[in-house]
Amino acid sequence: MTSHGAAMRYARALFDTSLSEHREVAATFDELRQFSSLLAANASLQRVLTNPAIPVQRKRAVVDALLARAGTLQPAVSKILLLLADRDRLAILTEITHAFETLLMDHQKMIRAELVTALALSDDRVQAIRAGLKVATGREVQLDTRVEPAILGGAVARIGGTVYDGSIARQLERMKETLTSATD
Repeated sequence: MTSHGAAMRYARALFDTSLSEHREVAATFDELRQFSSLLAANASLQRVLTNPAIPVQRKRAVVDALLARAGTLQPAVSKILLLLADRDRLAILTEITHAFETLLMDHQKMIRAELVTALALSDDRVQAIRAGLKVATGREVQLDTRVEPAILGGAVARIGGTVYDGSIARQLERMKETLTSATD
């Protein structure tokens, strides 16, 4: 089983458990993300918990200690972290977190989009674009914006695997292709 496949299975199990037991799916995600961020931010801790040479019992003890220091967590989060430690699968925690976030966003009827422009846009303009994307997708849009002067003007929107390229750079490239193919 690939790590992606395993991560999806763990994420789905955690999501379904969170949804059926206490309906605090967003809280479960926050706690899972915080624990995953803790590992990502602490290289030595990450090395210990993902090193196959370290016995599983020691990894379980480390996770137990971290959970004790964290205070009260959702029961499903504690159980999944201990299960991952027992099965020596803590190395896929980041993938599990991303898969869980995807499930959560789908459950909340949300989609993530990225908007790239040549210049920074005003908040009003960003909100108008978000509203347009909401109409186009039928979902709430979590819009990440960034400035990339290389596109010269216009905008590039990425929603999932779909790219809407309305940049001037792309239009110039198309014109060049048209002109070079017309002269051949």
